[in-house]
Amino acid sequence: MGIFSSINIATTGLSANRMRLDVIADNMANANTTRTNEGGPYKRSRVIMRPRVDAPYWRSPFLPDSMDNGIGRGVRVVEIEKDNRQGHFVYNPTHPDAIQSGPRQGYVEMPNVDIVTEMTDMISATRAYEANAAIIEGSKSMFQRALAISGRG
Repeated sequence: MGIFSSINIATTGLSANRMRLDVIADNMANANTTRTNEGGPYKRSRVIMRPRVDAPYWRSPFLPDSMDNGIGRGVRVVEIEKDNRQGHFVYNPTHPDAIQSGPRQGYVEMPNVDIVTEMTDMISATRAYEANAAIIEGSKSMFQRALAISGRG
C-alpha cells in the first residue's frame, strides 16, 4: 500500500458522495414536477456505487496469503438509477396534467419523491462525506508529523 493510498481511497468516497448529494438535491427540487421531457411525472433517481476493483495493488511478499484479503481501492459510481415506482395521485381536475378519462379522471400523478427519505439520504451522504474528509485531514496530519520527526518538516 502506497503512502498516499488512504488519501486516494478517501477521495473516491468524496466524489461519490458529492454525486449522491447532487442527485438528492435534484430529487428534492423536482418533488412537485408533474411533467418531464420523457413524459409523465418526475421519477426519483438514486446513485448506485460499487467498490473499485479496476486497479492492481502491491502485495507485501512478507504477508502470508491467509492474511491477505486485499486492499481497498475506494468506491465508484456505477450508474444513476431511476425509481420506476408509481407516484401517488392527487385529485385536482383543473391541473393541466390531470387525467382526462378513465377511472382516475381528474387525478394528477405526482412524482414518487418522498422528502423525508431524501432528507435521510442527504444526512447519510453528508456524514459519509465528512468521514472521508476527516480521513484526508488525518493522513495529512500524520505525514506532517512524520516529516517533523525526520527533521525535514
